[in-house]
Amino acid sequence: MNPWQEVVERIEAGDNKDLVELLRGFGELGRRAVAVQLPGYLADRVGQGWEARWEVRDRAAGFRLAGAACLGGAAQVAAWLNRRELRGVSAPETDAARILSLIEDRPVKWREELAVRLVRRLRPLTRRAWPRSGEGWELAAALVLETGVDVPDSDAFVAGWAWRLTERRQTGEAQDLAQDPLLDQMVPRLFHAQGVAEALAWENGRSSTVIDELAALAAVGRVSRRMLLEGCASRFMAGGEGGELAPFVTLWRRLGAEVAEIPVLDFVRLLPSAPSLLVELMAEELRRADAAGAVDDELWAEAVQALTFRAEKKHVTAGLRWIAEAAPSRADGALPALATVFGQDTPTLRDRAVRLAVALAPHAGEPAREAVRQEAGLLPDGPRGRIEAAFGEVAAAPCEPLAGAVLMARALPGLPPPIASAAELAAWLEAEPVAPAQFERALAALVELSHRDREAVARALRPWLESRWWRPLDANGHFFGLAENHGVLLARCVLAVVSPGHSRVITAQQTGERHFAEPPLTLFVRRRFHEIIERLEAGATVPVLLAAPTAPTGHVDAETLVTRMELLDGAEPLEADFLQALLRLPRRSEPVLAVRAGRLTSRAGAVLAAWLRDGGLPDPVVSWAVEPVRRRSPYSSLMEEVVEAHARVEPATTLPAELAEPLGELWALERTTGYPGYAHDLEWWPSIMPSHREVLAAHLLEYLPTSGDTEVLAALVHGEGPLGAATAGAIAVGMGHERREQRAAAADALITLAARGQLPAADLGAAVASLLQAGLLKLNRVTAVLDDVVMAGAHAEVWSVLAAALPPILPRQGHRPAPGLGDLLAVAVRAATLSGASADLEGLAELAARKGGSRVVEQARSLAQVVASGGSGG
Repeated sequence: MNPWQEVVERIEAGDNKDLVELLRGFGELGRRAVAVQLPGYLADRVGQGWEARWEVRDRAAGFRLAGAACLGGAAQVAAWLNRRELRGVSAPETDAARILSLIEDRPVKWREELAVRLVRRLRPLTRRAWPRSGEGWELAAALVLETGVDVPDSDAFVAGWAWRLTERRQTGEAQDLAQDPLLDQMVPRLFHAQGVAEALAWENGRSSTVIDELAALAAVGRVSRRMLLEGCASRFMAGGEGGELAPFVTLWRRLGAEVAEIPVLDFVRLLPSAPSLLVELMAEELRRADAAGAVDDELWAEAVQALTFRAEKKHVTAGLRWIAEAAPSRADGALPALATVFGQDTPTLRDRAVRLAVALAPHAGEPAREAVRQEAGLLPDGPRGRIEAAFGEVAAAPCEPLAGAVLMARALPGLPPPIASAAELAAWLEAEPVAPAQFERALAALVELSHRDREAVARALRPWLESRWWRPLDANGHFFGLAENHGVLLARCVLAVVSPGHSRVITAQQTGERHFAEPPLTLFVRRRFHEIIERLEAGATVPVLLAAPTAPTGHVDAETLVTRMELLDGAEPLEADFLQALLRLPRRSEPVLAVRAGRLTSRAGAVLAAWLRDGGLPDPVVSWAVEPVRRRSPYSSLMEEVVEAHARVEPATTLPAELAEPLGELWALERTTGYPGYAHDLEWWPSIMPSHREVLAAHLLEYLPTSGDTEVLAALVHGEGPLGAATAGAIAVGMGHERREQRAAAADALITLAARGQLPAADLGAAVASLLQAGLLKLNRVTAVLDDVVMAGAHAEVWSVLAAALPPILPRQGHRPAPGLGDLLAVAVRAATLSGASADLEGLAELAARKGGSRVVEQARSLAQVVASGGSGG
């Protein structure tokens, strides 16, 4: 048997141990024989389709061994080992050891070159993607150690070292870090490499982190403590997000810097712009250095001014505390810092700054006193009077009327252009559709192009289908529930064109069983995909998809739909596609289109004509409430009572017989039972019923709290149809989302409705109040959203919302206000002022009459004054 044949047999058998022994015994001729055949063989195997590619991945270790042993140049071997299909091996340490044993007889310079090339080819690590994104690190590190070559600058290599340490700690294989052969090379680079922060800080229940170990090594002199401190300082100076700096902040604290080791000047200069986590550390260190006399008066003044100018209240508090501890001789540096706090909307901070300023007044020079007088005009009457008594007359700041922004709604993205050819469709699929509009375009093109020339479409799409990571020809594949997502369904449609026989096998294997109850709208979308698959599996085609949207909202132009129906030449359309097209019709159309549809000879034509003539289905009755629900506890089999928001939908009249069954589940809705409902495809829902926003919002309310994709709200509001309690409830739920970007989508929905004059403000105010009282919303999140909406120009609409929301949540006599109410009242003051509102809000006068100067009471007084005088703008 020739050398090449022996190598192939062992690779395909997965016998890597025997393969190593075989390759070691080869002479130069044997290696050359393998090198000539190996690249072409791999290319052939990969080109045989997805099953062959999976087999290659399973045998990647053998291919790597053969290439490392037999290919010639270091560049050629490095390229071979970094081929995408050969990168992933199940045992990277074993792989590295075997490869090293096979190249040990190569020249030193050759191995050094290979080490450098492998290090440079390492991919940047992504968050929580180790070890997948660290493929190749083990071999590169082993070669670096074996050859002693200087490691090239490579963030990926340094991050890989940090992640390897963390991984070994997680698996209980941690070694003594002091004995790590890469320690001395890697530690200085930790402070400059990207992607190391999370690895350094990872705990995972262990008693200590890599940072703790580095500090311990510094304590015994194994690692230079000074080098670590200087590295941390340089990392601070380089900037970055708080999460990127967190482990270095921790390391600095662990090292316990001496006063002489604190870079005072650098820390002071960083205070205005550094992340909050770092500011906290630097303020502590600077105060410690100041106590030891290491901060001169000029730097001290710069530091306290930077702290009091920060937006974070805790840093302002730290600055005030530092000023309170200072000697009166520093009054000239302290007073400008205190003056910046006069504009604070937190009474406790503002009052403390006033008290400190009054105490320092006798020790201040005229420039500092003037700085105080200039800013004191921002103070309320009482504090301003105390400043005047100590500093002289203060001119009240002119009350400039607020100016509102111009309210504008953000338009939806336009529809992608139609796909004109099979080659263009293949390229479109290769780009992987994400948005529903992109899927709709691909689906419409697949159907229409297959009707014209099915063989051409099959030839063009076969390579794309074969490149998918999942195996569409596996009849045992699972295509249900979350696994049957729209990407899988689209690929199934392609498979039905390319290989209808295989597609029928998969369809026959599906039982239709579900692990959980899925939303009616999810099943409605899926049903449309399935009927297309079934039609294509049968070898039949249709000339056009009726429901392909003609507008970004998902609407289908009525005239376009009639034209598409005429293309069917009397044949009945696909049922789900036809029903979807009906639901996508605008609420109004030209009467002539109903007459034209009446000439169609199919049963569906008669339904379309009646729909156009009557204006579609009558709107159902939608209600919404916060109510107690009994649910099974997620932690036990016991039932527990929870409070949730739910909507109900009931048909206003009996649906037409031909539509009652297929659309009945969409026109009726009860709350979910058992576990809370979950949906993974909310982004599709607005385009299902773009003319029935309130009905759609009711369906959303059942699934939005658990699914969390509030971006659907921004699309929902661009449609047509009534708006009411369900829409308000869905938006209110979105306003309370824990993630800021998701709350921004709720704000976008509010702005769009406000710009259109369609916001159900009273319903939204009632929904916000109900959810707050039930503990289902956090007040600070609602406040932030409403503040953004006011800033966008919707001040009148926000005031209308708050006029309905505030009375139920204002504290009654003897009750404490909810945390964050003062901030919400501040938004109400701004909205009422801009809109020139006047109102008599129940409970506001009583709250404003309370004694004290808390933020809640102060803002209640301001709001009472504004609404009593009809605001100051509008």
